[in-house]
Amino acid sequence: MPHFVIDCSENSIALKSPEVIMQNVYDAALSSKLFDPKDIKVRINPFKHYTIGNAKNDFIHIFANIMEGRTTKQKSNLSRSIISELKVLFPEFPVISINIRDFEKATYCNKTMV
Repeated sequence: MPHFVIDCSENSIALKSPEVIMQNVYDAALSSKLFDPKDIKVRINPFKHYTIGNAKNDFIHIFANIMEGRTTKQKSNLSRSIISELKVLFPEFPVISINIRDFEKATYCNKTMV
């Protein structure tokens, strides 16, 4: 926990390596001081087939899933930090966005918990 899943146009990884993109997201999440460094997970899904408003513009969208308990301000700062990093990498992209969802502690489970 947390999980940052990056959906992006395939052109994203042609311009910057997946490792560079994921590292930027990891570094921004780490700099928030909200998470233990060993717990931050980042994955990337480049899409060849997609449409945005009936056009094929480049995009990056991050689905961030974090354990509940952070304030709205903390989550807002995290969002802004990640988007700021990606905006520097991809200044020409029309769409760079993120949404943060909370996991409920009561319903979250992983293999070490059973």
